[in-house]
Amino acid sequence: MAPPTPPPAGTVTARFVAWLAAERDLRFDDYDALQRWSVTDLDGFWSAVAAFFAVPFHDAPRGVLARREMPGAEWFPGATLNYAERAVEGPAGSADDDTVLLAYSQTREPQEWTRRDLRDAVARARAGLERLGVRAGDRVAAYAPNIPETVVAHLAAASLGAVWASCAPEFGARSVIDRFAQIEPTVLLAVGGYVYGDKPIDRTAEVAALRAALPSVRHVVEVPYGPGAVPDALAWSELVGEPAEPRYDPVPFSHPLSVLFSSGTTGKPKAIVHGHGGITVEHLKNHGLAWDVQPGDRLLWFTTTAWMMWNALVSGLLHGAALILVDGNPLHPDLAWQWRLAAQARATHFGTSPGFLMACRAEGLQPARDVDLGPLRQICVAGSPLPPEGYRWVAAEFGPGVLLLVGSGGTDVCSGIVQGGPWQEVVEGEISGRELGVDTAAFDEDGNEVIGERGELVIRSPMPSMPLYFWGDDDGSRLHAAYFDTYPGVWRHGDWVRFSPSGSVVVSGRSDATLNRGGVRLGTAEFYAVVEEMPEITDSLVVHLEDPAGGPGELLLFVVPAPGHAVDDALVARVRRELRSALSPRHVPDRVLALPAVPRTRTGKKLEVPAKRILLGADPDTVASRDSLVDPAALEPFVDAR
Repeated sequence: MAPPTPPPAGTVTARFVAWLAAERDLRFDDYDALQRWSVTDLDGFWSAVAAFFAVPFHDAPRGVLARREMPGAEWFPGATLNYAERAVEGPAGSADDDTVLLAYSQTREPQEWTRRDLRDAVARARAGLERLGVRAGDRVAAYAPNIPETVVAHLAAASLGAVWASCAPEFGARSVIDRFAQIEPTVLLAVGGYVYGDKPIDRTAEVAALRAALPSVRHVVEVPYGPGAVPDALAWSELVGEPAEPRYDPVPFSHPLSVLFSSGTTGKPKAIVHGHGGITVEHLKNHGLAWDVQPGDRLLWFTTTAWMMWNALVSGLLHGAALILVDGNPLHPDLAWQWRLAAQARATHFGTSPGFLMACRAEGLQPARDVDLGPLRQICVAGSPLPPEGYRWVAAEFGPGVLLLVGSGGTDVCSGIVQGGPWQEVVEGEISGRELGVDTAAFDEDGNEVIGERGELVIRSPMPSMPLYFWGDDDGSRLHAAYFDTYPGVWRHGDWVRFSPSGSVVVSGRSDATLNRGGVRLGTAEFYAVVEEMPEITDSLVVHLEDPAGGPGELLLFVVPAPGHAVDDALVARVRRELRSALSPRHVPDRVLALPAVPRTRTGKKLEVPAKRILLGADPDTVASRDSLVDPAALEPFVDAR
């Protein structure tokens, strides 16, 4: 038997394991043993998380898991708490002079806030919202960037039990209305514009369109930011103009905290409701035991307010960490800008996308040598699979002192589902393993677990941050159809994955975009890992058009050629050779077509399913909201191609 392998000294995980031994008489020799316990004894694990991280309950829970069926699990019955209390006040030992917000923007000068500043602003904003008539259960929405005022408004709304939702101002009015109209907000926080790189963007017309289309909005609050002014709006300075004492109203564990919206690329965006208690305990667990966030740490993760990563970033406050808020063009004036910000802000955690790391590699950047990143402990990556070359680049550039944490999660649970952590081995080209407290597996079509084969990613047991419900889904039918129609009582996440015998994970893409050639399912991520490593190609998208008569169908590979290159016969032949040798003959496309740009959502996801539906004859305006795309014209080539 192998000797026990303790977690790295000084990590939150090491302290948690020691606490379990001292307080619960539980001992674990390795991460896998801890993970197995975390999903087989849900009451024991989640009660330990709540106790170890000192969740600030006002009314103590009568138990942990009163009902465990999905959907409908009931967590911590009888408990009351408020997410904003822990976020603003921090864990035990937090000080008023602690830095909690560092804001960098291409619109205005940098800002630095202490906990005293944040507490005062949240108290004032809460009082301002109450003067506007906002009460528990009302919705407060923001059309605003990742800046301190947005964080303050979120926490102020949460402190009085109002429900928060946000969209980034680069979204067009139509896609914002599709989201906010569902929840009928009473207050809208908005900016009149922003600066993207060196380009001023006026959004006053979009704000006017929102006001006209949202009759529930009684008050508009303008944050002065960028070009343009919002007429007939309450100034932010007025909202926070009166001194107030901090207050945090205790609410039930399942009281709604925020609404997150799905991408809306396959229909109307789902309005996913998350609760105070579920987000508090899940983010204490995830950020502490996977991200190893500790008091005094500084988190930089470029995100907009439309992505779940913004909500996750804000939860760094639960651990006493400072948030590094970044707004603007993430690639301006150059690719190294974010690394320079990380050095300037003394970031301990750097969150990013695989695409950004691969671009840095292709550009030949050497950030650890060019700037002082001494405090950096983790590089966190999410959004899509990271090719093996990305792992090698991080290892070569940053060395063993920086942990590369690759994970996959979702808006649906507002957290990670499979990912790495300090006690896990980094596996090149793969995700290290299962997340604590998340009972994951790969299922075949008959609902049997498969190891070493691709299958549907499922969660077999409840977790606290699963959605309370979808807003407006009174009978629960939309939620049931989204997650529980395929395997009754088991959450089907929608990803196509393979778990290795050792527990590491490969995410092969969305299961509804998975290709089926001759009865063999192929993951789209496999194609991209090979094709996008070729210097002649900068981006790609693969689609399989099935034959209704049962034939092999047609496999189409769309590629964006790199500057100076063309999709000619020589490149097509090379693409086919590379895919055949690296993967299999089944991966060889029937046609390789040039594309000016791959259609992506503003959170970076490729629109594989909408592209396929257009090729099969669907109207582009019915398969995706153009306002939610980076390039609204990116779907037109598929109309031409069909």
